[in-house]
Amino acid sequence: MLQKFRNPSIAVVVAFGLAILATVDTSFAQTSLSREVTLPDLPTQTVATSPALEPGLLDLGNVPSVNAHVMALVSLQAKQVQLAKTPVGAKAVAADLIAANYSKWNSSQISCLDQLWNNESHWNFKAHNYRSGAHGIPQALPADKMAVISPDWRTNPVTQIRWGLRYINARYGSPCAALRRQHGHHGY
Repeated sequence: MLQKFRNPSIAVVVAFGLAILATVDTSFAQTSLSREVTLPDLPTQTVATSPALEPGLLDLGNVPSVNAHVMALVSLQAKQVQLAKTPVGAKAVAADLIAANYSKWNSSQISCLDQLWNNESHWNFKAHNYRSGAHGIPQALPADKMAVISPDWRTNPVTQIRWGLRYINARYGSPCAALRRQHGHHGY
């Protein structure tokens, strides 16, 4: 039965459903709270909170416990991916990732990154150069090297942005240095 939870789509659906349950305010309840949950391809099961569990965990009987905080992170990541599917959203996600991971880069570096990736792909995560095989927002070549971040590099703009920022940092040290390289060599 646990094999069914190894399918990522089923796990995400279950995680999302449990995240909704985890947000229910149970402070008013004097007795244990239970809910009926229908899991895909499984019979209806009762989900009960248990004082023996850590806060944020749900007892699903013979199904392993799921941390509500992890489920919330999955939800936030899904929202970030949806946002990054537009050029404006992708720029906002890139700025957030820079602020969180590349504190030495200032606002001029964000401006250089904007120019760099506007020249490469217009911040379009579906951009693909059929002649060279370059793909995504950073126009990685070969494109499949973005798989070091995640195997969803073809369709996930956040994966592409993370890979691109890491590549720029490792290879050039900053987006402005990469932009200078692009201007001199018609690529970076």
